[in-house]
Amino acid sequence: MALARTCKIMFTTGLLSLAVACGVPAAQEGTAALGAGGGQAGASAAQAGNDLKFGADHRFASGVTISVGSPESFQPSASAYPRSSRGAAFDVQLTNDGATTYKLSGLTVTATSAGKPVKQVVDTTQGFTGITDAGKDIPPGRSVHVTLAFAVPQEPTQLRLQIRPSATEAAAVTYCGPA
Repeated sequence: MALARTCKIMFTTGLLSLAVACGVPAAQEGTAALGAGGGQAGASAAQAGNDLKFGADHRFASGVTISVGSPESFQPSASAYPRSSRGAAFDVQLTNDGATTYKLSGLTVTATSAGKPVKQVVDTTQGFTGITDAGKDIPPGRSVHVTLAFAVPQEPTQLRLQIRPSATEAAAVTYCGPA
């Protein structure tokens, strides 16, 4: 009996630690980050327990598979926009395992730190130019690599990256981890 209770306590503690580490998004955060109606906020909050760690793969029903590497901290150059004392860069690998051509222009990536939206950094000096091939179509069986960067606080933070393969796709995946 005591062993079963100990296991339940340890399991609950682990779940609470995960929620605290990545934070449970506020209802308005999901709406603002996605620019969508209030229905998306509830879905975003419900997904908090399903966040992936950086480095994991996620396959959408459409056949698109996305993998986001661990964040790499960097100091943005003087020509970077927006100005920031620190940035976090991510390698995103997108593979079209579906039956139809994927339009990269539909890819949406948003980020939050400590529950607040953070801006994407464009720093051409260091090669962070966003999605430069947005008009590119990816045929079935092909992949594309994109490097994205976001302005983050100077001190270490928990960063959440939400990726939606297209505006018409109801599903989104959220990656969470230290940056």
